[in-house]
Amino acid sequence: MTDRTPKHQLDDQGFATSASIHWNLTTAPLVEQALERGEGKLAKHGPIVVETGKHTGRSAKDKFIVKDSVSDGQVWFGKTNVPMSEEHFAALLEDFKAALKDKGDLFVADLYGGSQPEHRVKVRVVNEYAWHNLFIRTMLVRPESEELADFAPDYTIIDLPSFRADPARHGTRSETVIAVSLKEKLILIGGTEYGGEMKKSVFGLLNFLLPQDGIMPMHCSANIGPDGDTAIFFGLSGTGKTTLSADPKRTLIGDDEHGWSDSAVFNFEGGCYAKMIRLSEEAEPEIYATTKKFGTVLENVVMDPVTRELDLDDNSLAENSRGAYPIDYIPNTSADNLGPVPQNIIMLTADAFGVLPPIAKLTPDQAMYHFLSGYTAKVAGTEIGVTEPEATFSTCFGAPFMPRHPTVYGNLLKKRIAEGQVDCWLVNTGWTGGKYGVGNRMPIKATRALLDAALDGSLKDAEFRKDPNFGFAVPVAVPGVDSAILDPRSTWDDKAAYDATAAKLVDLFNENFSEFAEHVDAGVREAGPVKATV
Repeated sequence: MTDRTPKHQLDDQGFATSASIHWNLTTAPLVEQALERGEGKLAKHGPIVVETGKHTGRSAKDKFIVKDSVSDGQVWFGKTNVPMSEEHFAALLEDFKAALKDKGDLFVADLYGGSQPEHRVKVRVVNEYAWHNLFIRTMLVRPESEELADFAPDYTIIDLPSFRADPARHGTRSETVIAVSLKEKLILIGGTEYGGEMKKSVFGLLNFLLPQDGIMPMHCSANIGPDGDTAIFFGLSGTGKTTLSADPKRTLIGDDEHGWSDSAVFNFEGGCYAKMIRLSEEAEPEIYATTKKFGTVLENVVMDPVTRELDLDDNSLAENSRGAYPIDYIPNTSADNLGPVPQNIIMLTADAFGVLPPIAKLTPDQAMYHFLSGYTAKVAGTEIGVTEPEATFSTCFGAPFMPRHPTVYGNLLKKRIAEGQVDCWLVNTGWTGGKYGVGNRMPIKATRALLDAALDGSLKDAEFRKDPNFGFAVPVAVPGVDSAILDPRSTWDDKAAYDATAAKLVDLFNENFSEFAEHVDAGVREAGPVKATV
């Protein structure tokens, strides 16, 4: 028994298997195993490149939470948190155990979800793929070697891509399943090769557990300025959360998932999971450099089979191509994976309607309103005949991963904003000068300049105007930024078209927020947009 093999093993958990169990392998042995087993190929500069088959993203409609004595009354069951019966889960677990029995090899990693020791969760992950084990070991927090011998998991994930769920027997929608039992402290994943399912399962788990202790779990990136000021960046996929937090002038805490305790903002993870499609060395040099490092896992990135050169612009395998890499592959990262409580909150949106300003200051009530709204907009053109942008509202900027009622998280955020006198900003990384197809993407240099001004405190001294539709404060002029883009209406050639588009977006916000209105106080309800009188 090596020092990386725990005393508390799978048999002790009721999982009998004849498999050769590879306990807590480090990066190089896992890469060797994955290559030997034909699970991936080595790219020219060292990363391993894998394909995830038909599932190139999360299977949100195949995720379930077991309705039992722990979850009932605590989980907000509905279209996002879909219930599974205890009977169906028992049948599923029985079949997972049977599938484990005759595996040739299993790869097991003992890891932490959470970097602040007093608030972390011990997670054991059991994989049939070596690259999956490498992926989750990269993404979660890795214990020190001396901690492994006595490691006893709080929760266990079993991920078997070869498993096929039976809708009639297991109560699933298809052959793919992600089933979470908070009572049994088990997460079963089958029928998908997409690595992100494991990562997001741990996130969902922490989002359930931490609010009980008054800790705010967040789908956000976070970094620290040279004066020790922490900033957190909320945002849905594609809004710039990873890009904008990887700032050479600031120390990175993490790019995706964090907790906000009384004393710290702490990363849930030990790695980053960045979009790779059309990644540019010029625009994102720190992230681009990870594509040339041994230990990086690249999902669905196209590679020349002869030269092993990567083509990051090729989306033939997936638009959602991804790279998983240890956080310390990014220069200037926090050694402890945590930082002080925040002084600034940035809520990112990519507004494809071209209505929102590039930056706006929010009151605490407006911050809670926009946090519960979780707005961004997808661009048109993804389907034939679709010419209008499509609004997306994902409450708390991460609805699929929030098991509790959204107001649990919203009230926690509002409380912490008030207690810490935190400045809150809404930043639009989307379109200016018109909606998608007419206007242009917000210049990233302007976004970075506005963020710099917000984070260094100089933006507080700017002159502000009140947005006629959304009511938040918008700066009139900021040094180094073209003042024209600060007023979205002025950038549109057709002012009447702007007014009509803005009115439509206001309606979309109000319609979406109607489900939360009865759960929030009057101040938050009144923080919503009202159509401007033209």
